[in-house]
Amino acid sequence: MNAFHPGQLVMVDIQGKSLDLATAEFLRANQVRAVCLFRKNLGTEAEVRQLTADLRNVMGPTALIGLDQEGGSVVRATFLPQAPSAMALGAADDAALAEEVGAAVARGLRSIGINWNFAPVLDINNNPANPVIAERSFSEDADDVTRLAGAWMAGSLREGVACCVKHFPGHGDTHVDSHLALPTVDKSRAELDALELRPFKAFCHQSGDEAPAVMTAHIVYPQIDPEHPATLSKKILGDILRREWGYDGVVITDALMMKAIFERYGYARAAVMAIDAGADMILAQGDLEEQGKSIQALKDAFASGELSAEQGRIACARLDKLAAAYPVRHDDYQGEPRAADDQLMRQAWARGLTALRGAKAPARDAKLRVFVQPEVPTDGVSEAGPSGQQIVALFANFPQAEIRFVDDILALDWAQLPPAEAGTLNIVASTHRMRYGANAKTWQPDLHLVLWNPFQALDVPGPTVVSWGYADGALAGLQAWLEGRVEATAQSPVSLG
Repeated sequence: MNAFHPGQLVMVDIQGKSLDLATAEFLRANQVRAVCLFRKNLGTEAEVRQLTADLRNVMGPTALIGLDQEGGSVVRATFLPQAPSAMALGAADDAALAEEVGAAVARGLRSIGINWNFAPVLDINNNPANPVIAERSFSEDADDVTRLAGAWMAGSLREGVACCVKHFPGHGDTHVDSHLALPTVDKSRAELDALELRPFKAFCHQSGDEAPAVMTAHIVYPQIDPEHPATLSKKILGDILRREWGYDGVVITDALMMKAIFERYGYARAAVMAIDAGADMILAQGDLEEQGKSIQALKDAFASGELSAEQGRIACARLDKLAAAYPVRHDDYQGEPRAADDQLMRQAWARGLTALRGAKAPARDAKLRVFVQPEVPTDGVSEAGPSGQQIVALFANFPQAEIRFVDDILALDWAQLPPAEAGTLNIVASTHRMRYGANAKTWQPDLHLVLWNPFQALDVPGPTVVSWGYADGALAGLQAWLEGRVEATAQSPVSLG
């Protein structure tokens, strides 16, 4: 046990946009090597570079500094060129494009001192009611997910940023968000092999193009392990991933503070169970006291023999290998390279634009009523939705467009709308992540603009355009379509009716 400190197996989050003295001392004293950054930590680009430099200085040469930069609505460093969502790339259906996007994401992250990106998502979104994945998935087809996610990962690795595929063994067919409760996927091993497990096996099998890291899902698969979610399951992490597939990369848990884990096990017990199940690193968010409890729990477990010294040594070696292969850097990322990547992202967004049910752009002089919710706050996983003013800008070149702000688009009552002037086209612009309620079946828009959750297209009959996200490039592409400057020729990678 003297060879390593259990803090080496713990990734923490920190408070604020700079490294304070108390946190720096906590990291040093506990030999923590890994920090996950969130929006709360990201100030200006210069501030982020300083923060990651300070973290690297405190944590040493085997530092791992990670975040979620998937693209689409799940990005943290919003000042970098904004990558399309996975499903936008699925609609474009071009592996070469996906690889270049993955490479561009990595170039941006590398420049600010990030060496570990928790992406790409390998979840297959074959459940339109899924509340947490949606456009974060490349497709409902396992082969397409494997092909496009593999290309995206290849681009990232080529540019020196480690990937972490997620959420093993698959979060696509859930009705519950594991941030809020414990989901269950009641499928047999044969059913999982036929769909959910296929992309993971392709990149987490010793005979495949191995992903450097994989993140676990807080989901119970009762036909494999009825007692424990995958994050804490020896049958899933140990038997399938480690022994059957021979995966020798890094396994990190999803955040243990998520209610699916925390409310049932608590930080301390879950930390020990995850390492014992086959994980190498736990993601322990919270204040310093809570993080300290996780580290102390691991110390006690190694000291008592509940966890063996060999388990600790192997996990630490895997993490050392990851850090050595993908060291923290701070490359220059200005001028032409950055401008080229921004243009690439915009082109990729535009190529994913998808028209359904004969959707056509309105005439420039048409009378329009556009219904939109003015603000959609972040849910903690995704960034905040587009503002009402961004939707106003979409119609800047339509002189007879009237924007009608609706406090809650989910509660829009079509029957109560005031009569419109003859010839007016009604447009609903969805800036919301949630599926609509049953009342949406009564809506009769002439055009439905789906800017976030593509499965809202199932809720409203009529002509629809799906942008798969709301980054600058997505909105620019949508505006170009509205103004008749581009066509929406992509095909949906999921069934939208």
